[in-house]
Amino acid sequence: MKAVEKAIWFIENHYGDPVSLDDLARVAEVSRFHLSRSFVYVTGIPASAYLRDRRLSQAAHRLAAGEADILNLALSLGYGSHEAFSRAFKRRFGETPEQIRNQGHTDNLQLLEAMKVTSTTATNLTQPRLEQHPPLLLAGISRNYRGGDNAAIPGQWQEFGPLIGRIDVQLGNTTYGVVYNMDEEDNHDYLCAVEVKSFDGLPAALARLRLPEQTYAIFQHPGHVSGIQATCAAIWGEWLPNSGRVPADAPFLERYGESFDPRTGNGGLEIWLPLE
Repeated sequence: MKAVEKAIWFIENHYGDPVSLDDLARVAEVSRFHLSRSFVYVTGIPASAYLRDRRLSQAAHRLAAGEADILNLALSLGYGSHEAFSRAFKRRFGETPEQIRNQGHTDNLQLLEAMKVTSTTATNLTQPRLEQHPPLLLAGISRNYRGGDNAAIPGQWQEFGPLIGRIDVQLGNTTYGVVYNMDEEDNHDYLCAVEVKSFDGLPAALARLRLPEQTYAIFQHPGHVSGIQATCAAIWGEWLPNSGRVPADAPFLERYGESFDPRTGNGGLEIWLPLE
């Protein structure tokens, strides 16, 4: 959590400066990858989106208070021109800077105020087991998600459900949710999958993912699947900074065993954090 707190403090004190993820990672004393992942899990949005939305929210407050010089406002918040600022403002709020200045209030805007990060450690987060896992061959349905909008993942599992147990080369009944191809904006691919012994003979419509041998910290999430975000926040924000371990820039897994009930979301699951 301390890494995210430090990054937010830096953002709140450097609105008008060019701020990169490298800058935030240096202040937070973690890697770029660690910060980008932990920031999303702790706050719910990427660090770059937080910086952008805080700048624009501050601009909205100043405009509603009667800011006269829009160009000077734009420059003070790190925008290179009136036009670039106006485009970003309109895209974020659906109103122009002039409209907000003329109406004299921000009641109709969804502003992002400064976040106060508090501990999100899950009360049931136990020490993980460390495991050197052999290579995995996974096959299933993959979808791309933009900017952390994961609302369609349950529907993706509904789509994949009828295929489970009907794939000829499937191994066992365990299923996996895999987050991979992540970038700093939290755009990523998500794969609903089963383990297979070979990719030969798979239906062409199924996505394939080959994971090499990897060390994982494996955490138990015994509660309802809807609480997975809080457990992930505790892993990235609390356990990892205190563990002395370094996260690997590799796919992040959810493992659903036979005790998991996909109809109710109960039964628990495992979260596999890849480590260097």
